[in-house]
Amino acid sequence: MSVTHRLTAPAPGWTASTDVVVVGSGVAGLTVALNVRKAGLRAMVVTKAVLDEGSTRWAQGGIAAALGEGDTPEQHLDDTLVAGAGLCDEEAVRTLVTEGPDAVRRLIATGALFDRGEDGEILLTREGGHHRRRIAHAGGDATGAEISRALVAAVRTDPGIELIEHALVLDLLTDPEGHAAGLTLHVMGEGQRDGVGAVRARAVVLATGGMGQVFSATTNPAVSTGDGVALALRAGAAVTDLEFVQFHPTPLWVGPDAEGQLPLISEAVRGEGAHLVDADGVRFMVGQHELAELAPRDIVAKAITRRMQEQGADHMFLDGRHFGAEMWEHRFPTILATCRAHGIDPVTAPIPIAPAAHYASGGVRTDPRGRTSVPGLYACGEVACTGVHGANRLASNSLLEGLVFAERIAADLAGRHAAGELPERTVDVAAARAARPVPLPPSEARAEIQRLMSRGAGVLRSAASMADAAAGLALIAEQAHSHVAEEKPADPRVETWEAANLLLVATALVAAAAQREETRGCHWREDFPERDDAHWRRHLITTLAASGDPVSTPEEQ
Repeated sequence: MSVTHRLTAPAPGWTASTDVVVVGSGVAGLTVALNVRKAGLRAMVVTKAVLDEGSTRWAQGGIAAALGEGDTPEQHLDDTLVAGAGLCDEEAVRTLVTEGPDAVRRLIATGALFDRGEDGEILLTREGGHHRRRIAHAGGDATGAEISRALVAAVRTDPGIELIEHALVLDLLTDPEGHAAGLTLHVMGEGQRDGVGAVRARAVVLATGGMGQVFSATTNPAVSTGDGVALALRAGAAVTDLEFVQFHPTPLWVGPDAEGQLPLISEAVRGEGAHLVDADGVRFMVGQHELAELAPRDIVAKAITRRMQEQGADHMFLDGRHFGAEMWEHRFPTILATCRAHGIDPVTAPIPIAPAAHYASGGVRTDPRGRTSVPGLYACGEVACTGVHGANRLASNSLLEGLVFAERIAADLAGRHAAGELPERTVDVAAARAARPVPLPPSEARAEIQRLMSRGAGVLRSAASMADAAAGLALIAEQAHSHVAEEKPADPRVETWEAANLLLVATALVAAAAQREETRGCHWREDFPERDDAHWRRHLITTLAASGDPVSTPEEQ
C-alpha cells in the first residue's frame, strides 16, 4: 500500500534518521520513547511546540486506576463499559484496568509525585461515572502538569532520545512494501533543521493528541488540530468512532463570544461535592441520574445544554461555596487562581460554566498492540481509537489509556526488534512523489471551520445542522481547489497546513455523525433521540477515497 495523498509542501531540504520516531510529547508519546530505549532502540520525539505544551499538562482531575482498598479492576471495567454506551471493546478495557495499576506504579517510579495522605497512601477522589474513589491526583488539581514534568525530565536526561521541538508533522513516508519508513515535517526556526525535512525510521508512532480545535470553544490547547488523524487518513489508515466527541460539562464560561482554549473546571470539583445549579440555585441533576452531578459526562453535558435551552441561558453554574476557602486553596489551587483571574471567586460565588469540546473518543483505529492498518505505523493516546472509550470516555481514563497502550507499543516494538523484524527501511521516493497533493485552504479558513462545526456538529446535532456544516466545509475545499486551478494557491506554511488538517478531520467527523442515526454516548441527535442497538451497536470505519473524500462504512455486526 502506498500513500495516495499528501499535503502540498516543498521537498524535504534535510534528512535525519532514528529507529523509532514518536510524534507527540504527552504521556503517551514520552512513555513510548522511554520504553523503546530500554530495548536498545534509538528514539526521536517530534513535538509541535515545546515538550510540555500538549494536552497532558492541562489534565487537572487525575488518572484512574484500581489502587484503593476494596476497589478492583473488575469494578473499574464495569464503570468504563457503562460510560461507553455499548461500544467499548471489552478486551481492550480489560487490558486497561488490569495493566493500569502497575503502569501507574511505574510512572511513580519514573518520578511522578502524587498527592498522599498522612499515612503515606495515595489520595484518591471520585469523578463522573465512577462508583469508587479511584482517581489519583497531584498538586491538588495539577496532575497532568506533574506527570508531564516527570516524563519530560526523564526524557531530557536520556542521551538516546533526540528531541525536535517546534515541528509540525506533515505526512508519512513508506517503503516499497507499504511499511512506514519515516515522515516529513516542518521545523520552525531550528538552525540546520529549518523548514521541511524528512525523518527516516523503522517505525512511526503517532501520539499527537486530540482535535478539539475543530470547534470554536474547546478545552484543548491551540496545537490540537487533528494532525495525527489527518496524516493517518492521507496515509491510507482506517479511523473509527470520529463522531464521538466528548464535550466537557464544566469549562469556565467567559462570555458569549469566547473562542479557542477555555479554562477547565475539573470534574474532580464535582467529585468533592460541588453542585450544578441554574441561575435560581436549583440543582437540576438531582433525579436525572442515580449519580446526579457525577453521572457520565455525556449525560451531564446534555442536561446542562437542555437546561440552557429551556431557560434561554448561555451558561449554568457550578456551586462549591460550601467547600470554604481552605479547601479551595489546598485541593484546587490552579482552578481557584484561574477563576479569580477571570473575576470570579468560587469561595463566595458560583462558577459560570458551559459545555465545550474536550476529548475525541475516536481516532486512528488500532489493535491491542497499538498497530494501525498501515504496517509499521502505531498510534496511542487521544489520537488513537483502542476501543477503550466506546461512545463516551469515562473520566480520567485518558491518561491511563495513554500510559498502558504506550507501554504495549514499546513492548511490541522491542519484540519485533529482538526477532529481527525491524530492519532499516528504504523510502519509496516514487510513491511519495506520485501522491496527490492536497490543496491548502487559506489560514483564515480555520475560524470558519470552527464556526461551522460548533453550529452544526456540536453538543446537539441533527440532519439539517450537519448538512449545513457539510455544505460549508465542501465550499472551503472547493475554493482551495479553484485557487490552485487559477494558480493562486495558499502558501504552504504552518497555518495553512493546520487549516487543511482541520478541514479533513471536520469533514470526516460530519460524514460519520450524519450517518449514525441515533443518540448514543456523546453523540446526541435531536432528530433521532433514542439509542438504536438493533442497527447502530457497531462502529463506523472511515478511510479516504481516491478522490480524497472521507468515506464511512459501518462495521459488520
